[in-house]
Amino acid sequence: MDTFSHALWGKALFGYRGAKFSPFLFGSAPDLIAFVPHFIYKLFNSNDSDLFGKPEIVQIPSWVLSLYDFSHSFITAFLVILLLFIFKKKVFAFAALAWPFAILLDFPFHSKEFFATKLFWPLTDYSFDGVSWATPEVWFGNLFLLLIFIFYRFYPGKDS
Repeated sequence: MDTFSHALWGKALFGYRGAKFSPFLFGSAPDLIAFVPHFIYKLFNSNDSDLFGKPEIVQIPSWVLSLYDFSHSFITAFLVILLLFIFKKKVFAFAALAWPFAILLDFPFHSKEFFATKLFWPLTDYSFDGVSWATPEVWFGNLFLLLIFIFYRFYPGKDS
């Protein structure tokens, strides 16, 4: 799933109880952790044509794949949630549930050839050979469901 959709799903599902912006952040956290460092690296070490678009998997450094496994693991996500629950307001722990939800969305929509999601990394490297989220049926289905849910959740006159 794309990072923007993850952020919107995070807000739509976990933007309650006083958490205004943190659900956006937690929903996109798995992708941000994996890809922002790589983008910064490419910004300083690549030409302009390499900055955007889908790269070939062989062009991606192994440390990016490791960051992806780390950030897309339920183990990492629930450890963060536990720490937030213990040391921070429970509002942030609730909003942080957007993180494992984002992982759950990625699991069936990434193939083994391109960033397969390993739910329980580092305990296991198991991944599912899913359908690409860029497939029109998946992409438009996601957009449709997201728009319906956001409209229902935030339509004018409804308390959010």
